[in-house]
Amino acid sequence: MTVARALVLTGYGLNCDYETDFALKTAGAESRRMHINELIDAEQSSPGSLLSEFHILVFGGGFSWADDHGAGVVLASKLKFNIGDQIYKFIGDGKLVIGICNGFQSLVNLGLLPGFDNNYGARRVALTANSSGNFIDSWVTLKINIKSPCVFTRDISGIDLPVRHGEGNFFACDADIERLFKNNQVVMQYAGGDGEPADGRWPLNPNGSLRDIAGICDPTGRIFGLMPHPEAFHDITNHPDWTRRKESLAREGKGFETNEGDGIKIFRNAVDFIKQEIVQGRMSK
Repeated sequence: MTVARALVLTGYGLNCDYETDFALKTAGAESRRMHINELIDAEQSSPGSLLSEFHILVFGGGFSWADDHGAGVVLASKLKFNIGDQIYKFIGDGKLVIGICNGFQSLVNLGLLPGFDNNYGARRVALTANSSGNFIDSWVTLKINIKSPCVFTRDISGIDLPVRHGEGNFFACDADIERLFKNNQVVMQYAGGDGEPADGRWPLNPNGSLRDIAGICDPTGRIFGLMPHPEAFHDITNHPDWTRRKESLAREGKGFETNEGDGIKIFRNAVDFIKQEIVQGRMSK
């Protein structure tokens, strides 16, 4: 039996691990929650002995170290100093990494994104304080770039997801922004009801991100960072308009085709990719 194994990091203020673990299992993965210290201890004792057992590494949402030194800064420093080489090998082996909210902030601080020229150690972009100056907790509509190489968003052109953060304002120099778009590394943008980018309008763009950027990937499409929370839309009843949708379908004599929330699609794409890589002999079991 072909199995995709996912590792979800926990500890030090991360608080979306149970949701993420559930979403991965729903998508067909064999998922395990693990405290950051457990991973570091194992890797320092025997480099590669634990991390190599997994195919998907998840940097989940929350407030690691309470964001005291900037969102994701301490988590990135701790992992890079202790097991940076093992993480780079994990990436070099063609495996998948996803960073959600605080996880996205950590990937940016690690330099794993945007990964220009296969350089996964240079910090080129930032996620700074929301332009409103306030924490935002709301649902947003996202336009997904179907030309992006991102493994996680294949065959998805748009999706609604919740955001909940205080530092999600995507920033980079003009040249790097243009390069991200040219390479199709901009995976998703905040959008309006018509599916077109929000053009900076609040609350469609909840944090002031340049060019409405909500998520990016590296050039290979195997490392993905996004501010919205796909794990928080694991069931149709998570969506604030689910009762309205249910009634609308009922008036047409229809019902929901599945109880799964749309966020599961993102995780299932990752699981399906890994399984295919294993079957094709491009990745070890």
